[in-house]
Amino acid sequence: MRFTAMSALFAILTTSASAGDISFADGWREQRLSLFRSNAYRFGQNLGMVSDGSASIAWTHVAQEDWTSTRASWNWTVDQSVPVTNLAQKGGDDRNISLYFVFVPLSMAPKLQDANIRSLLGNEHVRVIQYAWGGNHGPRQIIPSPYGPPGQGVTIALRQAGTGSHSERVDLAADYARAFGGDKGALVGLAVSGDSDDTGSVIRAAIGNLKLQ
Repeated sequence: MRFTAMSALFAILTTSASAGDISFADGWREQRLSLFRSNAYRFGQNLGMVSDGSASIAWTHVAQEDWTSTRASWNWTVDQSVPVTNLAQKGGDDRNISLYFVFVPLSMAPKLQDANIRSLLGNEHVRVIQYAWGGNHGPRQIIPSPYGPPGQGVTIALRQAGTGSHSERVDLAADYARAFGGDKGALVGLAVSGDSDDTGSVIRAAIGNLKLQ
């Protein structure tokens, strides 16, 4: 795995930890997807990922003090990219890397705070925003997820397929209102994935310096 350049980049960009800083060193688990080979994840100061014709999700819970977060920022890098795809097409939506934000109604958060990602995605009250680097969609375009119950999840395209390094800032509350309407509730989960199974390609990517505000 060729993470040397990415590790150096994030070592420069990452600041000392404080409230709202998300560690990639502890608390993350991988959720395998049936029928697919798993990605290779490396957890530490940043999360490194290699996806070789594979797809899986790394996820973690959000601490209670960050449930009310309305904004997020992070850095990510792609050294090897999937080709351009259509992120709205089930079975043809490979993307380099995605960051998921999982929301539940505030009144339900205490009951669901320890639920795993599979249980959360099977709950009709859960809403998911996935910020994606991939496809050829316009910046900030909202794309209904072709997976799961209708209306539960959306993809927001941030970067088209290709390589490079970028810093992102998103307004979770505003994007939630655009995608679903209403208040976002509690942010209880985060996940990272890469998806290269449809195109049989290889992704080398990393994400770091994730902050909730």
